[in-house]
Amino acid sequence: MASNLKIPGEIVTTSRKVQTIGAEMAAAVIDRFGPPSVLHLGRVPVPEPGPTEVLIALHAAGVGSWDESIRDGSWKEGRTRFPLVIGTDGAGVVVAKGSRVKRFRMGDHVYGASVDNTRGGYYAQYVAVSEAHVARVPRRLDFLQAAAVAFPGLTALRGVNDILSVRRGETVLIFGASGAVGTLAVQFAKHRGARVIATGSGRSAQLALRRLGATAVVDARDPMVTDALWKVAPDGIDAVLALAGGNDLERCLAVVPRGGRVAYPNGIEPEPRRRRGIRFRSYDARNSARELTRLARAVDAMRLRVPIAAIYPLARAADAHRRQHERPIGRIVLRFRRTPD
Repeated sequence: MASNLKIPGEIVTTSRKVQTIGAEMAAAVIDRFGPPSVLHLGRVPVPEPGPTEVLIALHAAGVGSWDESIRDGSWKEGRTRFPLVIGTDGAGVVVAKGSRVKRFRMGDHVYGASVDNTRGGYYAQYVAVSEAHVARVPRRLDFLQAAAVAFPGLTALRGVNDILSVRRGETVLIFGASGAVGTLAVQFAKHRGARVIATGSGRSAQLALRRLGATAVVDARDPMVTDALWKVAPDGIDAVLALAGGNDLERCLAVVPRGGRVAYPNGIEPEPRRRRGIRFRSYDARNSARELTRLARAVDAMRLRVPIAAIYPLARAADAHRRQHERPIGRIVLRFRRTPD
């Protein structure tokens, strides 16, 4: 066989107990593209891991804006087969593995991030995923936090450390700072010794961002935001991580002098308008095992806080997607299982 799992009925050992894996599992599925209401609870086959895959009994999965794009059909890659299980990251326990998997053992606590699982995503009790997209859960995090940090953490860490190469003493603007990526980016930039200015609307978001390390917080929707930025950054802003686009961003970019840097994840729309003398770079998060391990080390070393906006059961995945439109502080998470005793 290609793996150590035979479905149905294989008995596998987790960290503390013996568990039976059946032939089917609960999952949040869609039968067509559309609004949040197309998400519903269904029963689908438990995927069997291939030679280089692990089967993870998921405890939690993250909910992201990119999940919405997959759900509504605006992000399509190849031919879609329904029913479709969406979800791009999560955390749980390895309960089976392929014959060529060497890095993991049964019972390992892992988290993973991937967008191309042909047999289903993370909105399910089990997911089969290549070991190339999996790493051990950061020591300081539980399953909920690990599920929340995966793709947002990879995006924030690469943007701050690799693309912008933020240096000690610089003034950095995190635009769209109250979301899942932004709340982490504020902390990564602060950890590198930067003076961090964040954008956030409302008292609760502004208080949260200050607690996470922002020196100043401005409301990007204020027509006078440019004046507010010049007041807190009289020498201008050295680097910007833009996590949203539009006119509010353009007003903020007026405070970036020649020689400044702007980075933004691919998919931000509208893209920032180029300005003479300023370097603009778009990028994608890299979801390799190496990058996930790097993220885990950073999480542990800097005692990263992972804000969780709300926790929903799997059966309420549609409600989680509706809440996503309210721009919550931090990340929304689906919880499937309680943490083992």
